[in-house]
Amino acid sequence: MSPYTTLIEVEDVFAHLHHPDWLIVDCRFDLTNPDWGFKDYQQGHIPGSVYAHLDHDCSAPPTPHTGRHPLPSPQDFADTLERLGISNHSQVVALDTTGGSFAARFWWMLKWLGHSTVAVLNGGWNAWKSAGFPLAQGIETRPRGKFVPNPQPDKMITTAEMLNLLKKPEYKIIDARAPERYRGEFEPLDPVAGHIPGSLNRFHEKNLARAGKLKSAEILRKEFTELIGDTPPHQVIVYCGSGVTSCHHLLAMEYAGIQGAKLYAGSWSEWIRDLDRPIEVG
Repeated sequence: MSPYTTLIEVEDVFAHLHHPDWLIVDCRFDLTNPDWGFKDYQQGHIPGSVYAHLDHDCSAPPTPHTGRHPLPSPQDFADTLERLGISNHSQVVALDTTGGSFAARFWWMLKWLGHSTVAVLNGGWNAWKSAGFPLAQGIETRPRGKFVPNPQPDKMITTAEMLNLLKKPEYKIIDARAPERYRGEFEPLDPVAGHIPGSLNRFHEKNLARAGKLKSAEILRKEFTELIGDTPPHQVIVYCGSGVTSCHHLLAMEYAGIQGAKLYAGSWSEWIRDLDRPIEVG
């Protein structure tokens, strides 16, 4: 059986629902109501799935110098993966209720630690329910896993590196936030509005077709190729408000066969911690 490394359909998850080496991680979340996701998971989820909280499991505590969702250390996240039941041989499936916008962060973080066999459930929780597959309630746990991280630092860049890249026109920077946030017209989450100078805007939801499912690989490849032109993928940087929904671009690009783009993990909420860093509006 070939491993799943980008997307997976609900029928394939159902076929492996009781496989001991498969582990399903529910990542549903609401940035404006951080307690909602875990409560909603308890009301209904895929049988056997465990819950990962964006703030507590997939981020380190923010500091005055970081963005809202700083990455934990590789070892701290490996410890979290073990607690969830994930081992180095696990086939991991991540899902949410918002077209993969939070599940993609979990997907990217496993790739960041060198774990390739992780996929996002196409259509997420809603697709599972629509298919009429079994549901469960309450809180579930799995036996502790054994996960040895193999960090891949070239998958991300720091704020200092981003500052340096602004002087290099051969790089393309993509802002994954909604257009009105990119333009600085509306900012619901951060104290300063605008975008990193020179960045292009592609809202991460443009990766979706209907019912919260990704567009075809062919369409995504065409759209991203039009956006980045002849820029090599390893010279493409994505960011968003806090390094979460921009991972959706990395998932969509990899699904489309465009591999090598990097995440600016601190993203806008870290960039604006120092008001001497340049910003643009409009």
